[in-house]
Parts: sequence; C-alpha cells; structure tokens
Amino acid sequence: MRFLLDDEQREFARSLDGMLTAADTPGAARAWAAGDTAPGRALWARLAEAGVLALAVPERHEGLGPLPLELAVAFVELGRHAVPGPLVETVAAAAFLDRLDGLGRLDGLGHAGAAAEWLPRIAGGKALVSLCVPAASGPYALDPDAADAVLVVDGDTVRLAATTGPLQPSADPVRRLARPLGGTVLARGPAVAVAASHAAEVAALATAAQSLGLGRALLDRTVGYVGQRTQFGVAIGSFQAVKHRLADTLIALEFAQPLLHSAALALAAGADHASAEIAAAKVTAGEAAYTAARTALQLHGAVGYTEELDLALWIRKARPLRDAWVTPAACRARVLAG
Repeated sequence: MRFLLDDEQREFARSLDGMLTAADTPGAARAWAAGDTAPGRALWARLAEAGVLALAVPERHEGLGPLPLELAVAFVELGRHAVPGPLVETVAAAAFLDRLDGLGRLDGLGHAGAAAEWLPRIAGGKALVSLCVPAASGPYALDPDAADAVLVVDGDTVRLAATTGPLQPSADPVRRLARPLGGTVLARGPAVAVAASHAAEVAALATAAQSLGLGRALLDRTVGYVGQRTQFGVAIGSFQAVKHRLADTLIALEFAQPLLHSAALALAAGADHASAEIAAAKVTAGEAAYTAARTALQLHGAVGYTEELDLALWIRKARPLRDAWVTPAACRARVLAG
C-alpha cells in the first residue's frame, strides 16, 4: 500500500500552508477565545474557497468528496496553523448527515431533508455545525455559541439543540465548551446510531491530523528557538540532551504520519479494519503532539509559560486534542480488539 502523497496532494498542502502563513491565525485564535468569531469566520471563508470543507461533502450536495486522505492532508495544515473553530465537528457533522441521508434512502425513513439543507452550506463555508456524540466526544459541544447549528446524537435519536448551557472551563481557551440543551428531533431510528459511529471515525481521523500538524509546528518553533537561545556562550541546541529530546519528538511525529495516511485510505475504502487503523493513528499522533508540547515547554524555559507568547496557543491544544474524539486508552483498546 502506498502511503506517500502524490504531487497534487503535496501541492494542496503547500497552498494551504502558504495561505494560512499569510493570515493572522494567532490573532484569529485569540479573538475566538474572547468571543469574537469574525476573524475566524473570515478564515473559514478562505478555507471554503480552497475546497477544504467540500472534501467532507458528497458531490450530490455541492461538495468534492468524501475524500478522507485529502481531508487528512488539509487538517494537518489546520493544526499546524492553529486555526480556531469547530472544524473537526463540522466535517464530522457533514459525514453524519451524508451517511444518514444514504441510509434513509435505503430504509425509506426520509432523512434527506437535513442533508439537503446543511451540506451545501457546509461545503460553501456558510455554516459552522458542531456535532456532539456524547458516547464518543463527551457531553459538551465545541463552540456551540459560534456554530450555526448544534447536532446532538443520543442513541438512535438526533436533535437540533435549541440552546446551550454556560461555557465551561477548558485547558485550551480557544476551545469553547458548553452542554447543548433541548431542541427538535430531526431523525430517529437505527440509522442514526450507524451514521454517528461513522461520523465519530471521521472526527477521530481529522483530530489525529490536527494533532500531527500541531506537533510539527511545535517542533519547528522549538528547533528555531534552541538555535538562538544561548547558555555558557553557546546555543543550547548544541547540547546533546537537547538534541536527543528533539530527535525523540521528531521520530514520534514521523511514525504518526504513515499511520494517518493508512487510516485515511482504509476509511476511503470502507475496510473492516478502518476503525482500528483510525484508533492507531489517533493515539500515535495525539501522543506525539503531546510529547512535542512538553518538549517545547521545557526547552523554551520560563518564557514558554507566558500567555503573551503565541507558542501558548499551540501548547494548550495538545492535550485536549489528544483526548478529544476517543481517549488514548479507548484507542489502544480498539486497536487490541481489532
């Protein structure tokens, strides 16, 4: 099986990297954390123009996909640049609505209405949709105050939340969490649970990709810093212990990449082992990013703890992403079971 990206996929990644490098993503993230979503939505519009959100939406609903590998490539860059907002949850919602739509066509339950309403808007970047599947993501929705819709799956029922509770404290202030409340039932039946399971796998894959990009950004910033910071008259990057720490971080990230690509290919093919592959990619990428965050914090020293340094925006994401959409323990159990 081929795990290397082709020329078109690599160019797609480079174009996203260039676009996001030119944008003020730290500024958008800080504004998002303060409740100002306008800069973040402007970024979403640009990402939609680049086709990122359409990768999770089928062609019959004005999308380009579903294309799991290209989606993973895109989310690596989104993680690298710490783009704010319920990106994972929105593409997971698209996967959920698409699968529910397909199952509805088969069982005659008529689930097409929500898909026809929301999927074209998601593909065009006109709708932020937060999906909450308590069995997989926990009881809180991500950024419900910024989302245009919050879908909540409870067993075999999905509802459109009417409101949300107060925002909860989060290790990452850019990730705004609240419990969805009330709402209107959109669909009920076994198809809902099947679609939610598929959506959770898409979310886990996208989160793994985000983690990989996050870890790479942290490593790049740390390598740059240790080359400039001096101690005893020499750059600390020349110390053997520092080199070993950076090498261990790099190896962890490099091992995660083929697992991510393999998981995306398995999901695209609908393979029976896709769930185990996604779990392996999720736990490996999540732990690698967390390692990169700890390395960055240690090698930056006291300055790494300051909120004023943009590095904090990346460091504070590592653990929440590691634990979001299937915890490391659950991922390991799934791999063993698979």
